[in-house]
Amino acid sequence: MSAAPTTDGRDARTAWLLTAPALMLFVGVLVIPLAMTVMLSFHDWGQYKGIEPVFILKNWHEVATDPYFAEMFWRTARIALLTTLITAVLGAPEAYILNRMSGRWKSFFLLVILGPLLISVVARTLGWALLFGGNNGLVNKLLMSLGLIGSPLSFMFTETGVVIALAHVMMPFMVLSVWAALQRVDPQIENAALSLGAGPLTIIRRIVLPQIMPGVLSGAIIVFSLSASAFATPAIIGGRRLKVAATLAYDEFLNTLNWPLGAAVAVLLLVALVLIVVGSNALIERRYAEVFR
Repeated sequence: MSAAPTTDGRDARTAWLLTAPALMLFVGVLVIPLAMTVMLSFHDWGQYKGIEPVFILKNWHEVATDPYFAEMFWRTARIALLTTLITAVLGAPEAYILNRMSGRWKSFFLLVILGPLLISVVARTLGWALLFGGNNGLVNKLLMSLGLIGSPLSFMFTETGVVIALAHVMMPFMVLSVWAALQRVDPQIENAALSLGAGPLTIIRRIVLPQIMPGVLSGAIIVFSLSASAFATPAIIGGRRLKVAATLAYDEFLNTLNWPLGAAVAVLLLVALVLIVVGSNALIERRYAEVFR
C-alpha cells in the first residue's frame, strides 16, 4: 500500500497555491522592472546614437566622480534628515496628547491627522506653494504681523520651503507610529509614578520616552525613506533650481533622455535607502533586545 500524503505536504502545497498569485504580481510589477532598471544603468547612451545595449561602467563612474551628483545626494539626505527631525519633535508630543484624549475627541482629531492622507500630495504641495507665494505670501504676512521677521523670507525654491512642505506631508506617518507604540503603554504606570512623587518632566523622561522610542524610531525610518524618495513636493516647491535625487532621475529620463544615467541615479538611491533602512532596523532590534533581555 502506498503511503498517504502527509498533512505537512498538503499544507505546504496549499500555502504555495494561495501565495502564488501575490508572488507572481510581486515579481511582475517589482522584481522584473527593478532588474531591467539595473541592466539599463550599464548601457551606453549618446545624443545621436541613443541607447546602446552594451555593458559599460561609464554611468556609474560619472555618478561616483562628478561633484554635481554628490551635491544632489547630499542635499537629498539633508532634506530627509531635517524632515525626519521636525516630524519627530512635533509628531511625538502630538501623538501623546492624542492618546490622552477622551474617546470622542480622540476619534475627531485622529480623523484630522489622517485627513491629509486622503488628499493628493500634489494638491497639498500646491497649497503650500500658494501659502509661500513669494514676498506677499500668507506665511510671510503672518510672520511679519507677529513681529517674528522684519522682511519677507524666501520659501519657494529653497530647502527651507521643501522641508516645511515635506514635514507637513510626512507628519501623519510619525504620529501614527508613535500613537501605535503608546497603545501598548499602561496609563496606570504614570499614575503610579505620580503617587510616588515623580514630577511631570520625570515621568516623560523616565517612563514615556523609553516606551515610545520604538515608535519614534520606526516612524523616523518611514519618514526618512519617503522624504528621500519624494518627487512631487521637491519638484513643485524646489523647482528646477533645487534638485534632489528623485527629480534628478526624472530629468535624466524625460528631459535629457539619458535613460542609462537616470537608471544609475535611481538604482543608487534605492540601494542607499535599502542599506539605511536595513541597518537602522538591525541597530534598533539589537538595542532593544539588549534593553529588554
